[in-house]
Amino acid sequence: MKSLHLIAALAAAAFSVLALGSLPAKADAARIKDIASLQAGRDNQLIGYGLVVGLQGTGDSLRSSPFTDQSMRAMLQNLGISTQGGQSNAKNLAAVMVTANLPPFASPGSRIDVTVSSLGDATSLRGGTLVMTSLTGADGQIYAVAQGAVIVSGFSAQGDAATLNEGVTTAGRVPNGAIIERELPSHFKDAVNLVLQLRNPDFSTAVRMADAVNAFAGRRYGGPIAEARDSQEVVILKPKVTDLTRLMAEVENLIVETDTPAKVVINERTGTIVIGADVRVSRVAVSYGTLTVQVTETPQVVQPEPFSRGVTAVEPQTDIMAMKEGGPVAILEGPNLRTLVAGLNNIGVKPDGIIAILQGIKSAGALQAELVLQ
Repeated sequence: MKSLHLIAALAAAAFSVLALGSLPAKADAARIKDIASLQAGRDNQLIGYGLVVGLQGTGDSLRSSPFTDQSMRAMLQNLGISTQGGQSNAKNLAAVMVTANLPPFASPGSRIDVTVSSLGDATSLRGGTLVMTSLTGADGQIYAVAQGAVIVSGFSAQGDAATLNEGVTTAGRVPNGAIIERELPSHFKDAVNLVLQLRNPDFSTAVRMADAVNAFAGRRYGGPIAEARDSQEVVILKPKVTDLTRLMAEVENLIVETDTPAKVVINERTGTIVIGADVRVSRVAVSYGTLTVQVTETPQVVQPEPFSRGVTAVEPQTDIMAMKEGGPVAILEGPNLRTLVAGLNNIGVKPDGIIAILQGIKSAGALQAELVLQ
């Protein structure tokens, strides 16, 4: 009897292991604030034109950049300084474009970062200071004013026979360099609903988000308030007993199981390969071989005989060697990401070879994912 009970227990354990192994992998969980953004809370782009001064001879040449000279004269005239006379040859200022993103619900007096980019033939903005620059929006209104020291991450060193460049020296940032002067018109408090936009549109994630909000609303307000409009937008109606600010604070911390389509992203320039967790490969046979041709030039110098009238000549000599490497045919199958990566590594090819293999598998119809080439 004891042996029968032991056999039954082992069979039940084996059945549970098989059942667990057949279950699908659990989706990744994330907060709503991490996977969606508020439609009414979008950023707005600002742009302006200004001057960077205080450069150590790395600014615009005023003859090649006449707009820099005009801007300098206009600035000095606004400061009450006469600019009549000959053309200046100063190289310590540069004309720049100033850009920034105005965050949603930004109030006057708060600060934002700005990006400064050279317009003329300046070689570096390092050590410069951005002079007061107005930043306007798409409607032509001034929303911020920028000024401050420009921070440049790149550097450049030049000698008589060599030049060393690291990064970009003609663009930089001014941290907290712009002060907001005008508030964007906002009707957030007067709206009757919240519209959440998924950063990665997906129907499954949108439906799960709506279900999570409705489950919370059923306990909190006594009924559903959310609806998935499409793969990107989820609309949440405002209950009468609360306001939108409190409703958004309650909703954005809800946990949702996200889902994304299977993708393989390939960047052929850098050799980068990103494989999603849901990528599957049907059973396929793969063989990868390369042909390498090596050409070696070893010219020979031929000298004439002594006291002869011959001339020294160079006799070319070329050696060509071809090497063909081919691996065995391998069976590749990827029921999960770990198995797929292990199978690709076992073939023993470099990233460029893996890119070619993945493209071939996609053409054969065995790659169950979207192949994105960058």
